[in-house]
Amino acid sequence: MFRTPLSIFRILAIAEVFSWTLLIAALIVRAVGGPAVAVTIGGGIHGFVFLSYGATAILVALNNRWSLGTSVLAVGSAVIPYATLPVERWLHRTGRLDGAWRLEETSDPRDRRPIDRLLRWFLRHAGILVALIVVAVVALYVILLLVGPPGGR
Repeated sequence: MFRTPLSIFRILAIAEVFSWTLLIAALIVRAVGGPAVAVTIGGGIHGFVFLSYGATAILVALNNRWSLGTSVLAVGSAVIPYATLPVERWLHRTGRLDGAWRLEETSDPRDRRPIDRLLRWFLRHAGILVALIVVAVVALYVILLLVGPPGGR
């Protein structure tokens, strides 16, 4: 399922679109007199998917060696409703999602950089990488829940 950077990035970009739809629908439900808990649920799901997409975008950016501008665009696209999908399409069309996970060192001198060595190690130990990403996303999610929603309650 996640054999390539393209596959995982695409899945999370689409999930982010669905989570925006859920959040917007919940806001509409609350606005027309429905239960406020709809926003709590929709917002919670959207928040978790948002953080997961951001973590995925950073991982793919490192693997595919995107420029800082491309990386910021990919991560930042999650802030604008439905923007992750056109950004994913643009990244795919321009070849920025091409290729496989960089598991082996090549003759490219950048492969000897510490960040690239660390990335390769984590990619070869995918279970550890996934566990760390999940722990980081859950920890950040819990911290944000404790801080509270934007704009207060």
